[in-house]
Amino acid sequence: MHRRWAEQALSESSKGFGTSRRGFLKAGLAGLAASAWAEETVRLPFDNGDRPLIKYPQKRPLIRHTARPPQLETPFAVFQESLLTPNDAFFVRYHLAGSPPPQSVLQPETFRLQVRGTVQTPQSWSLEALKEKFETVEVVAVNQCSGNSRGFFQPRIPGGQSGNGNMGCARWRGVRLADVLKASAVLPQAKQVLFDGLDRPLVAGIPDFVKALDVEQALDPEVLLAWEMNGEPLPWLNGYPLRLVVPGHYGTYWVKHLHSIQVVDATFTGFWMNPAYRIPDDPCAHVAPGTTPKRTVPIQRFNVRSFLTSHLDGDRIVPAGQGVSLRGIAFDGGSGIREVLVSTDGGRHWTTAELGKDLGRYAFREWTLDWKPPAQATPEILVRATNRLGQSQPLDPLWNPAGYMRNVVERTVLSL
Repeated sequence: MHRRWAEQALSESSKGFGTSRRGFLKAGLAGLAASAWAEETVRLPFDNGDRPLIKYPQKRPLIRHTARPPQLETPFAVFQESLLTPNDAFFVRYHLAGSPPPQSVLQPETFRLQVRGTVQTPQSWSLEALKEKFETVEVVAVNQCSGNSRGFFQPRIPGGQSGNGNMGCARWRGVRLADVLKASAVLPQAKQVLFDGLDRPLVAGIPDFVKALDVEQALDPEVLLAWEMNGEPLPWLNGYPLRLVVPGHYGTYWVKHLHSIQVVDATFTGFWMNPAYRIPDDPCAHVAPGTTPKRTVPIQRFNVRSFLTSHLDGDRIVPAGQGVSLRGIAFDGGSGIREVLVSTDGGRHWTTAELGKDLGRYAFREWTLDWKPPAQATPEILVRATNRLGQSQPLDPLWNPAGYMRNVVERTVLSL
């Protein structure tokens, strides 16, 4: 799509609802579709990898995988900008066609969070009441889609074929979920806590997107009800006005537009907990390619991942033979990164990179390495992180039938 047409389309569509948050919300689903415009296309490095770059309200052009619901991937070059992923570049993942929710149910003046079920005192909280009643806290944490990097799995797996950009790191601000639950006095027989957002299925029979945490996990003081992201209100497409933040855990638990918390006294067996979002019951969450696991468990914490961000596959090093600074990121499920090793010769030799500023055990950790490329040959960069528990990354990719939790050592081939 030509840039000139795109700029004209954006200008025309923005006249109808302006550029304010309220304008975006008033646009609703129809406005979302009308205001999205294509700037150009990108090619992700796997079969059928051509994708349009689309600009949605409050977003710069992102890689679109589906239009309804909107599923938008962060272009990988964004991760070179800073350790905190800008709000306008943060990935978007929805499950239901009725997403994002329309303006009528997202007004902060009328929004209410319901807490009910196996509690002594059911509550209904406005956004302002949450801010006034409870202590405000912050956490810097990575949100990563369970299927991040699914497009690289071999054999291929059905589902969203994303590259490595369905992740982002932000500073989240809100209140502790534990404090809100304690205000309702969770009863001793409680077993799990259910979370429901305001997005809805459009077709009868499609299960609502409801997720569950064990009571012990829900009472972890690091789990938040967040209304702010990187110092600003949550973007519409990232959960406005309130979302669940579960640091160290895959994004399936980070319920957007959260409006209902229900405490229950039994294990929840709704579709999005079983059979969806489950992994092989194995220490590495894998089975032989093309096979089915005998037992599965719900997906939980991140495994260890690391990436080179300063250079993309195929980048040319200019001028050759002079010093280059390699830079990247690493993260895990909350143990913290202990070490990052970098190979510049395809894995024959490894060098310890220097770790940068620590924003917290759930955040991206920067690494850097000064390197003098050879005058000849084709450099192949490998990056391998190890966390404080000694967990690391496999040199060969692991496989599971849902395409979850890819964390192979990534390879980036440069040219001179």
